Amino acid sequence: MDPAKKLPRTATIVAPGQGRVYPMGRMRAIFKADGDETETKYSISEWWLEPNTTGPGAHEHPEDHVYYVIDGELSVCFDGAWSQAERGSYILIPGGTSHDFQNRSSARVGFMSINVPGGFESHLPSIVEWFAEHPPGDANP
Repeated sequence: MDPAKKLPRTATIVAPGQGRVYPMGRMRAIFKADGDETETKYSISEWWLEPNTTGPGAHEHPEDHVYYVIDGELSVCFDGAWSQAERGSYILIPGGTSHDFQNRSSARVGFMSINVPGGFESHLPSIVEWFAEHPPGDANP
């Protein structure tokens, strides 16, 4: 971001369903705050996976992720070991940790993701493009 074009930060409310939506087949992300809004200090997004849906596959990146499960039960994997995180669970994924997520249940699952520092959202257009070519499949419990 160009410091000369820096906009003043203001208090805001983002209504349910509002934000920048990134559809990825049976999964979608809605970014609530990122970029200019947070001066790239963090980003906040809401993720939804339909029942029995795979996630992105094992990957890692330098940003920390903090997940909070808002509905359903999320399957999460750290360094190859899968665990279940029910509604209300807090999940910390330090930067550099190999991780994945899936919905292995018969109900939709949703979680909030806070990325620190921000900037992860800049990868979403290419992630959406990748998922258009490799749609999420059925999760294997």
